[in-house]
Amino acid sequence: MIFKRVGVGRPYPDHGLDSRGWADLPPRQVRLDELVTTKDTLRLDTLLDEDSTFYGDLFAHVVQWRGDLYLEDGLHRALRAALQQRSVLHARVHQAAE
Repeated sequence: MIFKRVGVGRPYPDHGLDSRGWADLPPRQVRLDELVTTKDTLRLDTLLDEDSTFYGDLFAHVVQWRGDLYLEDGLHRALRAALQQRSVLHARVHQAAE
């Protein structure tokens, strides 16, 4: 299994972070098998597009809430890492308030 769990939607409360707020968080390594996805589908054309990470943040966005790490943005990056036999992903992690 690549991820801890495949989820649908964001179970955590709205954190209110915009792109600037995410950029203020330092990236760190996160194990793929500790992540819970917030999407259960992906677009294969986006996964295979070499320029898919050209726009936007270079790092995935992860929300830590109630002991779980939720992959909010970066599913394609995470799957690309798994296809390359990597077990970690560089991500910005936000600790959500309970």
